[in-house]
Amino acid sequence: MSATDTAGLSKQGYDPVALADSLASAADKSAKLLGDYLVRHSKSGPSLAADEFGLTKAFMELAAKMLANPYRLAESQMNLWWDYSALWQSSMFKLMGQSSTPVAEPAKGDRRFRHDDWQEHFLFDYVKQSYLIAARWLHTAVASVEGLDENTQKKVDFFTRQYIDALAPSNFALTNPEVFRETVASGGQNLVKGLNNLLDDIERGNGQLKISMTDSKAFELGVNIATTPGKIVYQNELMQLIQYEPTTAKVYKRPLLIIPPWINKYYILDLREKNSLVKWCVEHGLTVFVISWVNPDKKLAGKDFVDYMQEGPLAALAAIEQATGEREVNALGYCLGGTLLAATLAYMAAKKDRRIASAGFMSSLIDFTGAGELEVFIDEGQVQALEKKMNERGYLEGSEMANSFNMLRSNDLIWSFVINNYLLGRDPFPFDLLHWNCDSTRMPAKMHSFYLRNMYLRNALKDPAGIALAGVPIDVSKVALPTYFVSAIEDHIAPWKTTYAGPRLLGGKSRFVLSGSGHIAGMINPPAANKYGYWTNDKLAATPDEWFAGAKQHEGSWWNDWLAWLKPQLGPQVAARALGKSGAKGRLKIIEAAPGSYARLRADAL
Repeated sequence: MSATDTAGLSKQGYDPVALADSLASAADKSAKLLGDYLVRHSKSGPSLAADEFGLTKAFMELAAKMLANPYRLAESQMNLWWDYSALWQSSMFKLMGQSSTPVAEPAKGDRRFRHDDWQEHFLFDYVKQSYLIAARWLHTAVASVEGLDENTQKKVDFFTRQYIDALAPSNFALTNPEVFRETVASGGQNLVKGLNNLLDDIERGNGQLKISMTDSKAFELGVNIATTPGKIVYQNELMQLIQYEPTTAKVYKRPLLIIPPWINKYYILDLREKNSLVKWCVEHGLTVFVISWVNPDKKLAGKDFVDYMQEGPLAALAAIEQATGEREVNALGYCLGGTLLAATLAYMAAKKDRRIASAGFMSSLIDFTGAGELEVFIDEGQVQALEKKMNERGYLEGSEMANSFNMLRSNDLIWSFVINNYLLGRDPFPFDLLHWNCDSTRMPAKMHSFYLRNMYLRNALKDPAGIALAGVPIDVSKVALPTYFVSAIEDHIAPWKTTYAGPRLLGGKSRFVLSGSGHIAGMINPPAANKYGYWTNDKLAATPDEWFAGAKQHEGSWWNDWLAWLKPQLGPQVAARALGKSGAKGRLKIIEAAPGSYARLRADAL
């Protein structure tokens, strides 16, 4: 190739020198990663991966049931043939410039096929519709099989969808029009850059693929996320307690304790100024305390659910009384934090402890019947395999739990990044929510095993004396205080029709509210954004469907509804409190500024 040719290609975006450098860098990384892999696995020798999900048995049962009904199988295959015949006819019309009605169209909100070429280019439109027809046929064929038990049916349905999503034409360079155009325009540099991104992610994951979802260097706790001013006023092995600085001259007498889930960092509640629930509460005159859970290592392997209760909410209540002089607080639990709150309230009821005056539950399960797609990952076989793995290390690695959550929305949380990072060769976009999502938290082995077995497998929290904590049998029906439940209509982690059982299980008067959107956006929904809306119904109907049929839809955020409900529980206003002081009970020592060292400790640094 002449110098003139090279210069011409460089002007078009093709730089042979840069391409050669990228290929050399990829080769070096590949050699290093392969060498590291061989060193790690040379002593153990080759081994087959264990079928921890029990997929072999599940799909063998599926195949047997399908073959047992050959008429239905033949009917299904005939329907597939007719759909493809219709597609061939429709595509021929389109090729000849005539209008034709699509045989298959992507679901509303499916962002995989947004590029114009998926609709306008004959070939890519054909590939798209061919895939959608096959996907529809396969999913229908699996879903309609009769005779499978419920757990097996859920498993084959879920993993069939994973297979379908993985084979989408958008995930391959030659069948994705955007990637194809970028490859031609850059002379393939996008694929080489993508290969380097892939190798970087494998290296970052210690030999396992750990997909980069965001530019983590763009965010720093206490600088541009988790910035609401506050101090750590108490800490123990499992948590730090943050007290936030007041911004009003007067505050309500009764403080608010927020209990986040222990499987995530607390700062989803204080992500940015414009969507911080913590900041919003402070601005409305609440004295806010938040538990920031530790990121545990093997030294905390013996910590169990009772420890999390005693060193979490119960320890926080004692510290809040010391800091404010107030014995009674209002509490708000999010997700697993709400489950822990319900168990703690039942324990306190048995002990005649009335320090929590009212309780709010955000997307929280008490009855785990129909607990969503996470059930696919939780059966006796999988829990035993997980316990064996946890007992070897003393904890569950946070990234393993994160992978399961990502699979629930694989197109958004896995394949979109495969396309962006590895096929288009682009760097991930700085996104604060994904930074938080990637900041995973470990879980002590004993604690996580108790939670999986007693909540998911036994579903014992809802039963009187189904669980004993610190030797005390608990009964959530004895919790006789005002409660507020809010869930999200699109929540795939804590389905709202399951969380709806919570108010009817507790003994006090409850209000149930349904937010728009999903598990996170539905909860972190500031009024100023005026998004999603919410539904209310003052009558707690017998079933969630009856409740929704009589519910009224509102614009804005449920935060305002919750605050209006909470105000009778807040007491009179008093002068704003200095952090850590009470006047009557002494003073708590200020340990450090929020967000604190527990929140800053990353699992990949342990």
